[in-house]
Amino acid sequence: MAQRQFSLAHLTVLDCPPPELIRLAAAAGYDCVGLRTMPLGLPGEPRYEVHADSRLARETKAALAATGVKLLDIELAMIVDGLDPRGLLPALQAGADLGARHVLTSIWTPNRSFAVDAFGSLCDLARPLGLTVNLEFVAWASCSTLASAADIIRAAGRSNAGLMIDTFHFHHAGDLIEDLDSLPREWFHYAHVSDDRGRAADDVEDCKRRGREARLFPGEGDIEIAGILDRMPDSVVCAVELPHLQRLANLGRRGFARTCLQRTRRYLAECSQKRSAMSQERGEVRLG
Repeated sequence: MAQRQFSLAHLTVLDCPPPELIRLAAAAGYDCVGLRTMPLGLPGEPRYEVHADSRLARETKAALAATGVKLLDIELAMIVDGLDPRGLLPALQAGADLGARHVLTSIWTPNRSFAVDAFGSLCDLARPLGLTVNLEFVAWASCSTLASAADIIRAAGRSNAGLMIDTFHFHHAGDLIEDLDSLPREWFHYAHVSDDRGRAADDVEDCKRRGREARLFPGEGDIEIAGILDRMPDSVVCAVELPHLQRLANLGRRGFARTCLQRTRRYLAECSQKRSAMSQERGEVRLG
């Protein structure tokens, strides 16, 4: 079994410009990073548009080369009403030039027909660049559940389409882990990992706040993270997306990034040990 790779998702330390994020990831022990090169337009959000900033692109490429860290994905190609996917081509090209393998997208329009067409067009633009396009369902977006995301991917019918599971959103969408078993394994390339308590139905606005600035380390909350990852191929990269503003302030960027990785690795190792122990116990019972 190949050793699982870990990526540092940009939202974990979004105030880090890409070159600094890459060096941070290398120092903390990550294999790769995800970069938000297509901003969401949120208030106060930093902008790292490498396709429009040649100096930033050069510095980012140099940091990747110097550290050996790989660029896993770029985000976020939001599908909203009126989007012309061709406008995203410069960002896709810049990401591919930096070595990205995947593009992350989400859907914020209730118009299913438009969403399918836009998603398909985005896949068509990305394919010649060697990129997959991975749809993430967000608990408070138009495409908010596993079923709705799978419906879009199937309807688009593109070979480079993928499904990106964020454990935070999977939990708050109320989806069942068993539902992952019916999906094509080739859809899964990487997953965003973090923990949380409660459900979105309790307080959607508070859930949004937690999702953006107070996610928990794996094992601290109620999400069956290991169970979700176990339903995917071993090759799926574990991307740690764990924004927590207070912990970031307390630990500093490097300390927080390192702790996120350490806690994620520890949680997964403990879950693996528990499964092995349970399997051995079952074997002993059968032999007895």
